[in-house]
Amino acid sequence: MAPRNIAEAALTGLRQELTGEVFAPADAGYDEARTIYNGVIDRRPALVVQCETGADVAHAVRFGRDHDLEIAVRGGGHSVAGMAVVDDGMVVDLRRMHRVVVNPEERTARVGGGATMSHLDRATSPYGLATTGGRASTTGVGGFTLGGGSGWLERKFGLACDNLVSAELVTADGTTVHTDGDDDPDLFWALHGGGGNFGVATAITLRLHPLPVFSMVLLLFLPEKSADAVHAYRDLMDAAPDEAGGALIYLTAPPEPFVPEHLVGRLVCATLVTYTGTEAGARETAAPLIALPHEAEVITEVPYAELQCMLDDPSGLRNYWSAEYLTGFPDDAVEVFRSMADTMPVPTASQHIMFPMGGAVAGGADDYPLPWRTSPWAAHPFGVWENPADDGRARGWVRGVRAAMRPWAIDSVYLNFIGFEGEERVVASFGERNYHRLAAVKARYDPDNVFRLNHNIRPGLPVAA
Repeated sequence: MAPRNIAEAALTGLRQELTGEVFAPADAGYDEARTIYNGVIDRRPALVVQCETGADVAHAVRFGRDHDLEIAVRGGGHSVAGMAVVDDGMVVDLRRMHRVVVNPEERTARVGGGATMSHLDRATSPYGLATTGGRASTTGVGGFTLGGGSGWLERKFGLACDNLVSAELVTADGTTVHTDGDDDPDLFWALHGGGGNFGVATAITLRLHPLPVFSMVLLLFLPEKSADAVHAYRDLMDAAPDEAGGALIYLTAPPEPFVPEHLVGRLVCATLVTYTGTEAGARETAAPLIALPHEAEVITEVPYAELQCMLDDPSGLRNYWSAEYLTGFPDDAVEVFRSMADTMPVPTASQHIMFPMGGAVAGGADDYPLPWRTSPWAAHPFGVWENPADDGRARGWVRGVRAAMRPWAIDSVYLNFIGFEGEERVVASFGERNYHRLAAVKARYDPDNVFRLNHNIRPGLPVAA
């Protein structure tokens, strides 16, 4: 479907109002501007508005409403469902707004709405500071944080949204608002998991934490010899200090220097222990794993910003993800999880992941609308592949993992980990009462549901006391 034509006079007026740039279908650069992370998504917006200031965002939102354009908002562009781009509508593209300003004395960072984890981590690392970020350097900070924000540092420093100090939003009528714990606490509460439902986040301020040294223990096991490793990892993380995090991952071994040649291109089981401290502390924590026979290892202190890049996949691959948050990871669940590795699409960039939760995630603010934060383990089938011929196989594997882990699953899930799986999944992920409270905040700031290309919260009536 060809995108609609916008009257030339209106388009000229928009371009004159903006500091940034506008791309229409006939413009050079349009195809690059509309391309997002997930290669499955191929949509043709009527306009892509690359904003450079908050005023640009406000102009763009008002223009979109005046011309009855459906509005998508792009930060990092990592939404697996492709919510950052829309056919025949307008994309408010924040990528030029990526400045990060660190205040080392107050231990905060003011982060532009289009900044990625790489922008944030590279800005904070010279000060020995960090905050919980996504597990890929190209993830957008804004959408990640407002959706909850799960990452390597969460067991020590909490979810990303737990570290949200304040936010600046352009709302559906083009108004700019500021919110923090004192100024409009209902909106501030809603931004702890409610995502982009309430406005375009042009800047957020995040709390930082000292992280002078960071370490990792990465071990590779043959899948047929992984049973002891998986059980040991489960037992280790169930009792680990908050400094320890990481993941249990079945994946196709990549051609990296630390991977022995006989493993490249084959399915392997990786156990990753991250540690907010020294290599000695990491080794002590991971000692039961290190003692097991394994094929390869990386045990070292490493800059946190470098670890953030280790699992990056190139943009343009085909993606389909989902997740289930679990009540526990007992022996029978371990065996089901292991068996699903045998059905993986190999060799592809897909990853069969189990994340340990707990620590500061479970111990954080229990009034935010994130019921999944109390779950001790999260299963995350992460389908990534290149050939369209593998679409059915990869998607079927992801759905199969979900179904297999359901006996131990809670209803709530971190929505940034999944594509569009229906309105019931969204409601369940917040809990019904939280959802109704979120819907009341939505009705105040976006009564017409302008910002609906997300895990959508429909505008609703105020919640009864």
